Amino acid sequence: MHPVVTTVIQRLALGLMTLFFVSIIIFASIEMLPGDFGETVLGQAATEETVEAFRKELGLDKPSYVRYFDWIGSVMSGDLGTSFSGRASSGVDRSRPVIDLVAPRLWNTLFLAGMTAIIAVPLALFLGITAALYRNSLYDRTVNATTLTTISFPEFFVAYLLILFLASLTQTFPSLANVTADTPFLERVNKSALPALTLTLVIVAHMMRMTRAAIINLLASPYIEMARLKGVSRMRVILRHALPNAWAPIAVVIAFNLAYLVVGVVVVEVVFVYPGIGQLMVDAVTTRDIPVVQACALIFAATYILLNLTADIISIVTNPRLLHPR
Repeated sequence: MHPVVTTVIQRLALGLMTLFFVSIIIFASIEMLPGDFGETVLGQAATEETVEAFRKELGLDKPSYVRYFDWIGSVMSGDLGTSFSGRASSGVDRSRPVIDLVAPRLWNTLFLAGMTAIIAVPLALFLGITAALYRNSLYDRTVNATTLTTISFPEFFVAYLLILFLASLTQTFPSLANVTADTPFLERVNKSALPALTLTLVIVAHMMRMTRAAIINLLASPYIEMARLKGVSRMRVILRHALPNAWAPIAVVIAFNLAYLVVGVVVVEVVFVYPGIGQLMVDAVTTRDIPVVQACALIFAATYILLNLTADIISIVTNPRLLHPR
């Protein structure tokens, strides 16, 4: 078997094993949350018998390890469980499958992440390439200082600054991103502009600096020196000789930042009241809706592991020592 295929299979197996251990951590963490769903719903006036009967109805009376294997078995069969929301002591069950709650919210989060990536990736590549081209110039120092400044601020602070200047003072964009399934595409883009701009300012510095560092590192290579001695222009040296060999580290950092976009949107979604999976998870924690919390956390973990595996595989596939074994 080719070394690349072997290494990729090993990485995929490692990713599945990592996801299994992460699922244990997720379940254990939720088990340690203070409070009880039954007591939260029924109130302090409920008797112990009523609370116990309600817990038995939800399956919360079973041992933790039994509930874990029931949950993970259902997840492997494609069933994320049933939300606790809508259940009441009256016996009327208005609860919904978790997948019905998560699916539209996940689409909203992916839309926001995709919109951010469309802006951030080309901008970071442009800034990184031009900063490497004009290394140590005023432009290079200005770009580095600006990106480092934006990345040093917490996400919520950047979000509130954008709300102040672009929503309150100038009213360029709406401050609330309250989109729905029926929202037209252009209106959805307009309402998602501030959350996407917030995430762009946060992640563009990572990608820009990695692009700049990768290209500057390659500019010291002998074949680059040869191209310069032949009289090739600086722009052509970077675009035709340095950039193709810098794609591997650049692609890795892009994959890492895309993983952050999906996983790290919780704060931004809460600030802008954006109906994504991060906002859903926060609401579920507040109401002690355990199945929804578990599903959201597992989706976040699986997305992060998958995109990190993608970055890993890209670095493996672009490794000449594996592509051309002796």
